[in-house]
Amino acid sequence: MPPWFPMLTVLSMFYYICQRRRARLASRGEVINSRRAIKTNIHALPMSTKAVQYAKEVLDFSSHYGSENSMSYTMWNLAGSPNVYPSSGDFTQTAVFRTYGKWWHQCPSAPTPFKRTSPSFFSQDYVELAFEEPVYPTAVHVLETYHPGSVVKIMACSANPYSQSTPAEVRWETIWSAEPTRVNSPQARQFKPCIKEINFPTNLLRLETNSSLLDYYTELDAVELHGVKEKPMHCIKTTTVDMSDSDEDEYEDKDSCGLDCLTNQFSSTSLREWTDNGYFDKLPYELIQLIISHLALPDLCRLAQTCKLLYQHCCDPLQYIHLSLQPYWASLNDTSLEYLLPRCTLVQWLNLSWTGNRGFISTSGFSRLLKVCGSELVRLDLACGHFLNEACLEVIAEMCPNLQELNLSSCDKLPPQAFSHISKLCGLKRLVLYRTKIEQTALLSILNFCPELQYLNLGSCVLIEDYDLVAGVIGAKCKKLRYLDLWRCKNITERGIAELASGCLLLEELDLGWCPTLQSATGCFVNLARKLPRLQKLFLTANRSVCDTDIEELAANCQNLQHLDILGTRMVSAAALRKLLESCKGLSLLDVSFCSQIDSRVVQELTSRFPNVSIKKSFTQ
Repeated sequence: MPPWFPMLTVLSMFYYICQRRRARLASRGEVINSRRAIKTNIHALPMSTKAVQYAKEVLDFSSHYGSENSMSYTMWNLAGSPNVYPSSGDFTQTAVFRTYGKWWHQCPSAPTPFKRTSPSFFSQDYVELAFEEPVYPTAVHVLETYHPGSVVKIMACSANPYSQSTPAEVRWETIWSAEPTRVNSPQARQFKPCIKEINFPTNLLRLETNSSLLDYYTELDAVELHGVKEKPMHCIKTTTVDMSDSDEDEYEDKDSCGLDCLTNQFSSTSLREWTDNGYFDKLPYELIQLIISHLALPDLCRLAQTCKLLYQHCCDPLQYIHLSLQPYWASLNDTSLEYLLPRCTLVQWLNLSWTGNRGFISTSGFSRLLKVCGSELVRLDLACGHFLNEACLEVIAEMCPNLQELNLSSCDKLPPQAFSHISKLCGLKRLVLYRTKIEQTALLSILNFCPELQYLNLGSCVLIEDYDLVAGVIGAKCKKLRYLDLWRCKNITERGIAELASGCLLLEELDLGWCPTLQSATGCFVNLARKLPRLQKLFLTANRSVCDTDIEELAANCQNLQHLDILGTRMVSAAALRKLLESCKGLSLLDVSFCSQIDSRVVQELTSRFPNVSIKKSFTQ
């Protein structure tokens, strides 16, 4: 047996323990739902102490399908009592997130996933809800009215959103979680997960969702919080068997015991002939680096506590080239960032999305981090980073000269004047400004000084006054652009589309969904099809003027088309769709919901004839 074999065994066992722990935690929700057994005698509480309440207010969310200036399909519909339930179907009075399914992650423009992301982190979107009265939760009911199954985590917060709390007083606790599941029926349901008991009252809940397995947009109607105002008191003679909690605690004990046993074994006489680091000194440095590169960040921090050599490996900046802190948003603060600073000198990709809210990260803490890692940064994700202010963007512009990707999605607290600093990042290739308050002057400055842009998301940017002017500058300055999202831009016309199509000949993805000022009669869609043969994704959502001529031009000129959304058009026939499907062999997604000429019979016929295409047709009962 080679002399280094025992050390490989140690590392393998540690990795195995971490994998088992994550697998156990990932299935926590399933375990709670299927194996919870309670044997107890509980004093009956007076009915007056029980409360059932709907959300009073929507405090924050990551995305929504609707507009910033209306209530249709927006997260704000989650406030109050149900609007739709128990009816099923597509209703504008519900809350709908921006994406669903696998389609967005399969597009060429989809960002590359971070290499070291916790395997138990499934969340893609979230919404935070405030309730009137703080209670000890006994149940949470989510009223889902269309394509249910997106909720993967429910969290409760100790802070009262209607009173001031210091960051030290804010504590988030998961009361239910599970892996993404596929629900076969699109019908409405009342989702009632079995939640964990917590030791503090709450009137702030957070729902996190993952819609990657769903066939269409999930729609949420309301959330009920059931609880008691006084902490439940149990009799002395009480036996509680919670399979999820007891298993987890037991498992943690076994983990620590196993590591202790290994440590004792390898510190005995059989290892004393070797150096203080045992057999690890016999392994190549690169091999140990490769092994621990498979560990998530918490496991890496735990392993660093075992011996000096592994501490050195776990603190090697090469282990942190890709650093995603998003899964740990609930506990990440200035102290955490300070702890990571020595390890961050070589970070190239940094994900701080969802982090720092409610004072957890300060401007000075963020600035110290960028002073250490900014010079190497290529990608910076800050989606929903409500700690950001103008000073933070100024620091990014000064400290990150090599930055190529910047994600500020849903950073709606940033003041308009802050965005002017982005124009200093001349090497930007990817810029996400979805649901931000950027104004036209700052945007035009960015377009003029960032000619390398390949991906630009301006969805739901409601403060931009003249999208024709913006489109003209994009066509003149951003010749390398491949992806453009103008979702719900309110005033672009055929003039802007013409300049865009003439200047950005490399465009592969274009989202013009819910742009009401575009009319097919002007020839704008025909012009797009003829000028942009490389198109793979085209969203013309809710444009009722799209007609057979437009579809036939797409069939003739855009044969690489993969995703097409013409939801809501009244003028496209089944014959035109057949031509499109015959011509565009790679088409995998076609949304014809609410297309008046395309009934369920036509959808069934097209689906049977073109089985590789997912044809979407929503309904309302």
